[in-house]
Amino acid sequence: MRPNTDRLMAFIPSRIAIFTFLLVFLGHGASAQNAPVKVVPPELSELSGLFISKGNLIFAHNDSGDTSRFFAIDAKGKLISTLYFKGDPSIKRLGVTDCEDIAGGPGPVKDKSYIYLGDIGDNGGKRPYVTVYRFAEPSKLSGNMQIQNDAVHLKYPNGPQDAETLMIDPISKELIIVSKRQDTVGIYSAPLFFKNKDTITMKKQGSLYLPGRGLLKYVVSGDISRDGRQILLKTYTGVYYWQRNGKESISEALRRKPTNLPYTLESQGEAIGFTPDGKAYYCISEGKNAVIYRYNIPKLP
Repeated sequence: MRPNTDRLMAFIPSRIAIFTFLLVFLGHGASAQNAPVKVVPPELSELSGLFISKGNLIFAHNDSGDTSRFFAIDAKGKLISTLYFKGDPSIKRLGVTDCEDIAGGPGPVKDKSYIYLGDIGDNGGKRPYVTVYRFAEPSKLSGNMQIQNDAVHLKYPNGPQDAETLMIDPISKELIIVSKRQDTVGIYSAPLFFKNKDTITMKKQGSLYLPGRGLLKYVVSGDISRDGRQILLKTYTGVYYWQRNGKESISEALRRKPTNLPYTLESQGEAIGFTPDGKAYYCISEGKNAVIYRYNIPKLP
């Protein structure tokens, strides 16, 4: 999600200078293991979150300004399906405010896979609640389709927060949201097995400090592997990785020092997700002609 107009005008010169410097001189010395390919669908020019399903099928969505829909594309960027859902009727015309991340995991029916879409962006810190939508992962896809959903409204225990990271913890059976902007961000959780239209006050599990300053350290996406044993968090300039010990909570795992993983710096990369087997991860940026990057999880000592 972009800053408000006044803040944006102040940010533009320094933001461009910073990113240009980093792209040219730093680049993190990393390249994707697979050749990147263009994201073909022009509908995804504001891509903000991704979830990798079986067969490397990518479910992705735009952030603020789009309607209540998300997309399925293949690993080469071909648009497979546009999936429409019933959003919040109080949000006129669009049905959603600012969808910022998408994740997959268990749900109310045992052994069935679900998709969770987080309308959790709150640039001004004014929303009385944010909303997460839940969909049964479709077995068949068509060009344009309507998909059924449940929704849960979530409140923060310490007042509104801006967030772009939604994760599903299959071990504790919780929704996990990580806030975006603070020097030390918050980690919040809510039960995964909610009822449609429930309103739940989340629990603050803990806090996380990552290196960096200002915009460059904003936490813009994250994911938990399907087995719950690995965690990824992404900022604009890096990818951080943790391995989980036993049944410890996500916040307990995040207290340990992370490992920096390979990352090719993107112009505005706000999406990351594990492959189903947990052996690799994908990143995609906002912007026209953005590319799909795939990285293998390195073997750690």
